[in-house]
Amino acid sequence: MAFSARLASSLRPALAALHWAAPRQCRGLSTPQGSEPSLDLRGIFPPLATPFSPSQEVDYAQLEGNLRRYASIPFRGLVVLGSNGEYPYLAPRERVEVVSCVRRALPRDRLLLAGSGCESTQATIKLTISMAEAGADVALVVTPCYYRGAMTTAALVHHYTEVGDASPIPVVLYSVPANTGLDLPMEAVITLAQHPNIIGIKDSGGDITRMGLIVHKTRQEDFQVLAGSAGFLLASYAVGASGGVCALANVLGDPLCQLDHLCREGQWQMARDLQHRLIEPNMAVTRRFGIPGLKKAMEWFGYYGGPCRAPLAPLSPAQVEELRSTFSANGWL
Repeated sequence: MAFSARLASSLRPALAALHWAAPRQCRGLSTPQGSEPSLDLRGIFPPLATPFSPSQEVDYAQLEGNLRRYASIPFRGLVVLGSNGEYPYLAPRERVEVVSCVRRALPRDRLLLAGSGCESTQATIKLTISMAEAGADVALVVTPCYYRGAMTTAALVHHYTEVGDASPIPVVLYSVPANTGLDLPMEAVITLAQHPNIIGIKDSGGDITRMGLIVHKTRQEDFQVLAGSAGFLLASYAVGASGGVCALANVLGDPLCQLDHLCREGQWQMARDLQHRLIEPNMAVTRRFGIPGLKKAMEWFGYYGGPCRAPLAPLSPAQVEELRSTFSANGWL
């Protein structure tokens, strides 16, 4: 039996206690001042990969199959149509259909975050409303970036304020500078945290100082910070992040939920040991090999990965071997 399977089996009794329906008390992490958040985002969210058929059409049957497998893992919820969902490559109709499919299969006590960010404010508002109608609980809105030189703090605050005003569901900001070339300015985040319908940020930049400062500067607001990668999850929790949206959770969901649990229980040595074993696999399915690497790794752990949509290309045989070696060297295969 693979080490990851043995670990998952041994962890499930402990993880079962981490029920997501009610806010959890955290002995190991300090809770920001102020009242409990209106919508609790504490926990792990996998940003789902969108499965495609060999002809590169969305494969809804395989999507449902993956969702059935994820149902046994105590995720706080799921993210649909994030960067790992090949969101830019989906037509507007497909985006709505994918969210509808996931909502039908997802228990109501798990949150569904859906990407709805577009380049224009008007288009973002329209898609956000469609996502709410399709069953999303929260809109995840990436920064508009095509005209990044014009995306000043004032422009971005205006954009997100308009979206927050019009959205029928809460909004989470999404800063992913590796893909957009644009880091959502700190000043904009602090201003937008005061909006009653903007409840948090997914920060994928990996700047722990910045994340800690956002937590500190928004501690009086109903606002939560989500780490955007498994590679810095422990460090993010140490400075006050609420949870994580981690690509690696598509592959190693149970270990990431265990890391979340260890941090909340203050078991920092065990948490650190586990975090160390997740860093290289995480790098492999994000910066090193990206979505093709993520989908290939999913297949080794019993999920459907399948092809990416062109122009994303599959891994070469040498890259596949390197990816496998990375997981094996850290005890996951």
